[in-house]
Amino acid sequence: MKLFITGISTDVGKTIASAIIVEALVADYWKPIQAGDLDNSDSHKIESYISNNKTILHSNSYKLNTPASPHLAAELDGITIDLKLIKEPKTKNHLVIEGAGGVFVPLNEKDCIIDLIQNDYKVIIVSRHYLGSINHTLLTIEALQNRKINIAGIIFSGEQNKSSEAIILNKTGIKCIGRIEQEPYFDKAVIREYADLFRENLLNL
Repeated sequence: MKLFITGISTDVGKTIASAIIVEALVADYWKPIQAGDLDNSDSHKIESYISNNKTILHSNSYKLNTPASPHLAAELDGITIDLKLIKEPKTKNHLVIEGAGGVFVPLNEKDCIIDLIQNDYKVIIVSRHYLGSINHTLLTIEALQNRKINIAGIIFSGEQNKSSEAIILNKTGIKCIGRIEQEPYFDKAVIREYADLFRENLLNL
């Protein structure tokens, strides 16, 4: 199973959700494009959060120096992101693929994050409540559906808002895999606890 993790915006909890999914499925992890924070990248964070010793963290296809939209970070590094050079790692294990920001974050003048999503991927959307998040979540779902991309489910992250979550689920019919509370901190034990909670829903995708 190949699961592509995308968010409705930046800083909604994609990496925490990815860590939970990786731990629950003892899956491999791949972040195709890392922009900025190379000494403490999302791959480093996943490594620090998971407890199993079977997960393989596959190398980024692009490591960009500036914490910015990939198209700009690449331009500042004097390169252009080429989708043909982004090669999915070969593995017989489950693979968790983490995107960057939302689905229409630009990679170059033509391509966006959504263009990384292959036909055999199942997408998990991470949604976090803020003013405008219902709109951003529904737009993300509609964009994926317009391209006939398989949406496996949604994970809600942060402080609960029952009204927002209910209207998103009712309007779309998308399955809720689980919710990640506004925890005071995340470490291996907390990630493992959520992995145990989410595992059955993930295995049934």
